[in-house]
Amino acid sequence: MDMRAVVAKGVWPCGVLRRPTDPLFPLRSWNRRTQSCTSGPFAISSGSGPDWSCSSITNRWCPILPPGRAWICTPTPCGSGVDAGPTATLCWKTSQDGASGPVFPPLDHAVVKAIACEVVYATERPLSRQSLADLTARACQALGKSISRSTVWRMLHADALKPWRYEYWIFPRDPQFAEKAAVVLDLYAGFWDSHPLGARDHIVSADEKTSIQARIRCHPSLGPAPGRPRRVEFEYDRGGALQYLAAWDVGRGYVMGRCEPSTGIEPFGRLVTQVMAREPYRSADRVFWVVDNGSSHRGQAAVRRLLQAYTNAILVHTPVHASWLNQVEIYFSLVQRKVLTPNDFASLTEVAQRLRLYEVLCNQRPRPFQWKFTREKLIQFLNRLEARRAAPSQARAALEKSRQVA
Repeated sequence: MDMRAVVAKGVWPCGVLRRPTDPLFPLRSWNRRTQSCTSGPFAISSGSGPDWSCSSITNRWCPILPPGRAWICTPTPCGSGVDAGPTATLCWKTSQDGASGPVFPPLDHAVVKAIACEVVYATERPLSRQSLADLTARACQALGKSISRSTVWRMLHADALKPWRYEYWIFPRDPQFAEKAAVVLDLYAGFWDSHPLGARDHIVSADEKTSIQARIRCHPSLGPAPGRPRRVEFEYDRGGALQYLAAWDVGRGYVMGRCEPSTGIEPFGRLVTQVMAREPYRSADRVFWVVDNGSSHRGQAAVRRLLQAYTNAILVHTPVHASWLNQVEIYFSLVQRKVLTPNDFASLTEVAQRLRLYEVLCNQRPRPFQWKFTREKLIQFLNRLEARRAAPSQARAALEKSRQVA
C-alpha cells in the first residue's frame, strides 16, 4: 500500500483503534476535542454507529465512526496550509475490540473445532500423534487465511465441548455393585437395615495411603521472591517410604491416623485398636467400619476377625473398584495437596511429623464432609450407565429391522 497517498504533512494515522470506553482512553480528552477526524487533519468515515477514537502525531485524540471493511481517509489542509493529496483508502482490517489482527467470525471458530474433533478419523492416527501445530496447519488450509497457534489454542480452550480430551474410567464390574453401594450410602444418610441410627452409633471410614516417600532434595529449596514462586530442586535421593493409615469419623469429622512401615492385617489391626480403645467408640452400641477391598481387610474373614476382637464393630465393604464411596479418600486428597506437595522432606521422621501435625490441625475444628451422593442418585447413575451399555445393541437391532423392512 502506498502510504504517501494517505499521510498528510505532520500527521500519521494510528493503526490501533480504541473505543471511548476503553480504560486506557483518557477521559480528559473529551474536554479538549478542539479538532476531530471529520474536520481536522484527517476526515474519516466508515458508516453509522457510536463514536470510536484514534490518535495521530498532531491530534492525539479524535472521535471516528465504527470501522467497516476499510477506512476512507480524506486528507484536508493541515496547519501549514498544504494539501495532503486526494482521497485514499486504508485497507486495515481490525476488530472493534481494538485487536490489530484479523477477526475470526463464529463460523471460523466452528471450523477449527470441527477440525479438532475429526482429526483422528481424517489422519487415522491416535490422539497421541496429534499436535497443535498440525491443527493450526489444517485450520489455515480450511479457512483460506493465516491463523496463529495461540489463536487456535484459545478457540479450543474456550469451547465447552472438548471431545479431543479424555480421562481414564473404571466401569462397575461388581455383580453386587448396587446392593453394596446402597448399604454404604444408607449409612452416610443415617440408616442401617432401613432403621435410623441411634445416638450411640458411629461410622468410621478407614483406608491406607501407601508408599509415601521422603524425597531428599540434592539442593535446599529457595523461598519465593518478587516475581517468582518457590523453587524446589528437581533431583532428589530416596529416603525410604512409609504407609499412612487413617480412620475418618463420618459424623464428627474427626480423624485418627498412624504411620506404619508396611500394610497388612496386623498394621490395620493396630489402627482399629487405636480407635476402639478411645471414647466414644469404646462404649458405643455399634461402630460401622467402612473399608474397601484391600488385602488388609478383604472378604468375610476380615468381618469375622473384627467382630471377634470387638463385639460392637461391624465391617462394611464398598463394591469392588468403588473406593470413591469411602469418605476417607477425600481426607487423603487433602493430605496429598496440603501436606505432601511438594515432596521435600529430610527424612521419614519429618514426613510422619507433618502428617501428625495436620491431624491435630484438622481435629481442632472438626467438620464432617457434606456428602451429597445418595441412594436415589446412585439409581439414576446406574440407569444412565445401563442405557449407554444397551445403546449399541439397540442400534444394531434397529438397523437390522430397517434392513428387513427394506
